[in-house]
Amino acid sequence: MLLQFTKMHGLGNDFMVIDLITQRARLDAEQIRALADRHFGVGFDQLLTVEPPRYPEMDFRYRIYNADGSEVENCGNGARCFARFVCDQRLTHKREIRVETEGGPLTLSIEEDGRVRVDMGKPRFEPAEIPFSAEQDLPLHGLDADGEHLEIGVVSMGNPHAVLRVDDVDVTPVERLGAAIEAHPRFPRRVNAGFMQIVTRQAIRLRVFERGVGETLACGTGACAAVASGIRQGLLDSPVEVNLPGGRLTIEWPGEDATMFMIGPATRVFEGRVPLS
Repeated sequence: MLLQFTKMHGLGNDFMVIDLITQRARLDAEQIRALADRHFGVGFDQLLTVEPPRYPEMDFRYRIYNADGSEVENCGNGARCFARFVCDQRLTHKREIRVETEGGPLTLSIEEDGRVRVDMGKPRFEPAEIPFSAEQDLPLHGLDADGEHLEIGVVSMGNPHAVLRVDDVDVTPVERLGAAIEAHPRFPRRVNAGFMQIVTRQAIRLRVFERGVGETLACGTGACAAVASGIRQGLLDSPVEVNLPGGRLTIEWPGEDATMFMIGPATRVFEGRVPLS
């Protein structure tokens, strides 16, 4: 069969988006890995599927698969692309969309300027909710990785994140340390590793090594996790401009038990069809 898809990106974090409401297909991990290949397939960081909701209060089900074929709980840049996709494809006429993910429900809103505002829910810091092996919840945890002792914040944004503060993201060995943190045994489900450089109290630079992918140009949940960790440590004030290699996001979080919001762009690149065996 020929599978219709749309290629999109959020600040360079790129996606293959598939409508599984008007067409039917079932993808396994091997097929996803083949489609993700940037030389022989479509090429993407994650594959996103739009599916009918399982619960009546939701508009859609939103599923995310890494390039290695593994399913993950949440993706902030993908959520913005998801919102633009369902509106552009006229799968909904709502300006506020409720979607279910493996990491919990999300509310997506299309702003007047075309950017998408995502209600990311509340950051969670309890080690068991990351999950992360630690005796208690602390703003920073010691972690020995690749021969270095690191101090990391751990945050769940529906998916697990470790945030490491660095002096300069340009010279930080993101590939080496990111791989070591991602696969560290204290993270039983692996983890996304964020490297945060604080510029001012309302601006940071960030690079993210995503589990199952490697370093990407942008990571929406990673931006949220970094801001949550920075505010919790008393280093940042909301709203925070997060400057990633692919562009800029705005993150709003008053702190404590408040909901976090992410605002940023979503871009359609092209549409196509690909044979699915």
